[in-house]
Amino acid sequence: MKIKGLLLLLFAFILNTALAQSGGTIRGNVYDEDTGEPIIYGNVLLEGTNYGTNTDFDGFFSIGNLPAGDYSLKITYLGYDSIVADIKLKEGAIVYKSLYMKPSAVNLETVNVSSRKEQSRSDVQVSKVTVTPKQIRSLPSTGGEADIAQYLPVLPGIIVSGDQGGQLYIRGGSPVQNKILLDGMTIYNPFHSIGFFSVFETETIRSVDVLTGGFNADQGGRISAIVDIKTREGDKKKLSGLVSASPFQAKTLIEGPIKKLEGPGTGSISFLLTGKHSYLDQTSKALYSYAVDTNFFSFAARDTSFQDIKKSDIGLPYTYTDVYGKLSFLGGNGSKLNLFGFNFTDRFNFIGLAKLDWQTTGAGANFTLIPPNSNVIMDGTIAISDYEIKLEEADGRPRRSAVNSYSAALNFSYFGSNSQINYGFEFTGFNTDFEFRNSLGVRFQQQDFTTELAGYFKYKQKLGNLIMEPGLRLHYYASQSEMSVEPRLGLKYNVTDFLRLKFAGGFYSQNLISTVNDLDVVNFFIGFLAGPESTLFQPGTRTPTKHNLQKSYHAVGGMEIDLTNNLFLNVEPYLKRFTQLININRNKINETDPNFITETGDAYGIDLSLRYEKSNLYLWATYSLGRVVRDDGVQQYPTIFDRRHNVNFLASYNFGKDKNWEAGLRWNLGSGFPFTQTQGFYEQNNYSDLVFTDILTGNFGLGTILSNDLNGGRLSYYHRLDASLKRTFEFSKDSKLEITLSVTNVYNRDNVFYVDRVTNSRVDQLPVLPSLAAQFSF
Repeated sequence: MKIKGLLLLLFAFILNTALAQSGGTIRGNVYDEDTGEPIIYGNVLLEGTNYGTNTDFDGFFSIGNLPAGDYSLKITYLGYDSIVADIKLKEGAIVYKSLYMKPSAVNLETVNVSSRKEQSRSDVQVSKVTVTPKQIRSLPSTGGEADIAQYLPVLPGIIVSGDQGGQLYIRGGSPVQNKILLDGMTIYNPFHSIGFFSVFETETIRSVDVLTGGFNADQGGRISAIVDIKTREGDKKKLSGLVSASPFQAKTLIEGPIKKLEGPGTGSISFLLTGKHSYLDQTSKALYSYAVDTNFFSFAARDTSFQDIKKSDIGLPYTYTDVYGKLSFLGGNGSKLNLFGFNFTDRFNFIGLAKLDWQTTGAGANFTLIPPNSNVIMDGTIAISDYEIKLEEADGRPRRSAVNSYSAALNFSYFGSNSQINYGFEFTGFNTDFEFRNSLGVRFQQQDFTTELAGYFKYKQKLGNLIMEPGLRLHYYASQSEMSVEPRLGLKYNVTDFLRLKFAGGFYSQNLISTVNDLDVVNFFIGFLAGPESTLFQPGTRTPTKHNLQKSYHAVGGMEIDLTNNLFLNVEPYLKRFTQLININRNKINETDPNFITETGDAYGIDLSLRYEKSNLYLWATYSLGRVVRDDGVQQYPTIFDRRHNVNFLASYNFGKDKNWEAGLRWNLGSGFPFTQTQGFYEQNNYSDLVFTDILTGNFGLGTILSNDLNGGRLSYYHRLDASLKRTFEFSKDSKLEITLSVTNVYNRDNVFYVDRVTNSRVDQLPVLPSLAAQFSF
């Protein structure tokens, strides 16, 4: 308790000192003159001084604690004409400017102190990768449809377990340990069963921040990683949209102003509505019938009742529908309000074997309030969502899970000349309803309601070449009556203009548990439970644990090197120590056995990335060396997603007279996943009817005897090449047609998914999948 008190006193002193600073403030928003879209990471400079900053994802900037005087405010951004505004600042005054940049008719390749480069020098950014829609679209994509689900595995430290029902693992953290946010709302199941597509529409995304570890106090409630997705507002000046179709899906988007944005100091009201639907279950019967072997028939190999079914009658039995809408109100001083809602559904049906349905619905609002006479900026989110999933299998044991969640967050930001303070509060409540029966027929059920309340404080200070970012998060879990005190720290030191050293670390906790087990090879059923309130025991013992939360701590180091003006190297060694993990006890034999078991674990390694950027060429190469282990108290074993080596290479090239051709390549190489080897087989006779059972000659089901060495074997290496070629036809300034030819798994590599232990039949991931897609924008 003394340490908690000292930490609170320290941060209270820092807050009081920072807020006591005097001076004036210059702030504003920068927009694209044609569309009204914000200019992200634009360079903001007060000419003739050392004061400067970058715009954020809303195009907002703020420079505080400025001496009174006359200033010349200059805004620059690659591909736009620079703008200059003269400002007269009085002592203690706040001056707001709404500025509009005009796209340049000339490609300003000389303005190559890019916003990304400037941001890396002024922000800590440890284990943080920001992904733009342009980067997502440049990736060769399955079905010719760009999607964040296909881009995330390109990032260093991120592993996907497979094409079908594959899960996302981030630097040793399993899916439930990674929080996925959409406009500030938690999305519990963000990926469709086919694995290539997410619930998020690429054309609505403004930015994606992937925090693979060591994140600061403004994020919490998970012990591994954060993926923060923000959507854009609808077009503020004109009605526009798009329609597209491919063998995998069709989608449409329409957006426009209800009240047009007229110019500086004016407001607007705009809308955005998008929807997509997959008909792969129908098109695959004609186009990809050869791919069915890796799906249905691998599952049905042991059941003779399916021998007469034709592949052309089955197809790839996946379908989904996603709808998202947003209504945006923008004020003349940069304040804004967004109202949004969505409905995501997913279904697959392996006839006679398994049928799965899940649905997520939700709605919310987020706002930014920029008071005219205060240095403190406010923003917040209110959201509610409902997630439900059902799985019916041939064994007659249905599984069901539901999560009803509601949340509210309020954040405050204060900007100084060389400092920034962020603090805020979060409230989360969720109901969980879960039921299943294990292979022994023992029933497990949990219905629970819990709330979480968190407060955080983060302080950023520039001291010469050093950037410090200490933080503190207090997270209270009501159902556990547990307060988690979580100090965080981020550091960066600019050794030279081209070399930067960095460090981040902290303590993390969560109270959400997934039904997906780290021993599962594939699991389409993704359910959730609140953390148990009953007594837990330390791994392999009958000693009670000190708490019922999952906890970890992170330590991440690294360096960034600008090898040239266009070539950048990033190196990050990391450690995640999971001091307590909680799983469902799947080996429960009796109703009196504990429902949950605990484990500990470690994830450590090093990630390297090399990026080359020029006007028409983008190259990115990554290598990850990692190890992920768990300890159940009996033995230490590698998880099924422990991929020791992982290599990605991505290339995108624009060519042609008007740069209307784009070619893309992506190659991935990964070492084999672990699996538990088979020792032998036995006949499954439960001796329930000894009178009529012929023990000597009867035919019974075949069971397997597994090795005591968990995940002691390794599958073969994985590698795959994807390619795409896109041609753009421009009909006018606002209308164009894009034709995309893409090939997934170009050289048709047979990448093993798993091997059926009983039939010894190998199940491969998806084979070569060519496709042609068209998208018309207006």
